[in-house]
Order: sequence, then structure tokens, then C-alpha cells
Amino acid sequence: MSRSLRPDAVLVQAVIAGALSFAHLHDLAATAGQTGWKAWAYPISVDLLLVAAWRRLRNSGRSRLAWCWFLIALVASLGANIATAGFLDLANPPALLRLGVAGWPALAFLGGTLLAHAPSTTAAGDRAPAVPAPSPQAPAPGPEPAPAPVPEPAPALAAEDAPALPAADPAPAVVVPPALIAHARKVADDHRARTGHAIDPDALRARLGVPPAMADAIATQLT
Repeated sequence: MSRSLRPDAVLVQAVIAGALSFAHLHDLAATAGQTGWKAWAYPISVDLLLVAAWRRLRNSGRSRLAWCWFLIALVASLGANIATAGFLDLANPPALLRLGVAGWPALAFLGGTLLAHAPSTTAAGDRAPAVPAPSPQAPAPGPEPAPAPVPEPAPALAAEDAPALPAADPAPAVVVPPALIAHARKVADDHRARTGHAIDPDALRARLGVPPAMADAIATQLT
């Protein structure tokens, strides 16, 4: 569906102001000695630099470079409007005016190049707000587990039902060498001769230096 063109007061005002500024820049360039197509190129250069700086300001926000070249182009346009309003003798333009008009192409080329190759940054207002990552939700508590059943104690076995424990093996008999028995007999005879009494197992063990079990076995064989 086509949109109908309707007059806009702001747009009309911008066209009128641009046309007047364009004409004043052309007259100023022609007065400074720029004739033919050169006089028409000056207002185009000033207006293009002004628009480029304005677009850079919209895209980059607070850019010092864009503000610098925007003010330079604005001063050039505003200066041409004031100079052609009768403040300067255009029949005899001053040398400073000729110098400014002659140096403008190089200045405009420098400004356009810097604006074209400057890094573009997004304005702070155009940046999308960072969405915080959703925090992990704690799992919902499940039903409490049922208590484990307590096992019933096993019934006590009757005395007759209890399994019989295996009988412990009897201690192995101590084997005494015959030579040790003969030596022990001499010790016992010597003890009887000196004391008049039979030697007891503790004294025999102390004299022979043998374990108690072996001393008991030797004493049994001596009796």
C-alpha cells in the first residue's frame, strides 16, 4: 500500500535553509577566485562533511572526532552566510578568506577520511540490556522415604536345638629327649643329697632353663 506524500514543515524549512546556505557558499567561493564547477563543489563539500559528521554522532554517541568535524563544517557554512550578508567587502576579499577557501578541499578530505575510517561504536542507549542468566531453581522436596522395617529378633534356640560345638583338641604331649631326662635325674639326685628333699618342678625348671610344660613333664618322669 503506497503512502501519500504530505508536506512537512520541518522538511520544508530544512530544504530552504540548505538552499540558502548552498548559495552563500557558492558566492563566497566565486568571490575568492573559484570559478566554474569549482565554485559549485565547495558548498557540496561543506554540506556532505556536515551530514557525515552528524550521522557519525548519531551512531557513535559522544564522539569527539565527530563533534570536531561537525563544528568545523558548521562554522564554514555559518561563516559563508555571515560573509555574504555585507560584513565583508566581497569586491575586495581579504587574503585570509582566500587562504581559507583554498585550503578547504584538503581539510574536507582529511575530515571525510577520518570519519569514514573511524571505528563505529554503538551508543549506550542503543545497546540491548544484558539479560541475567536464570538462576538454577532448587529441586522440589520429594516425599520423605518410609522408615525401614525393623527386623524381628530370631527366636532363641533351645538347648537341645543348639548345634554342638566341636571339642577342643587336647594339648600335644611334650616330648623330652632322653639325654635331658638323664641330666635332670643327676640334678635331682644332687638336690636330694644336699637338701634331703626331692626337687620341685620350679626349682628343676630354674636349674635346667626349660619351659614350665617341659619341666612338669621331666618331673613326672623322675617320680
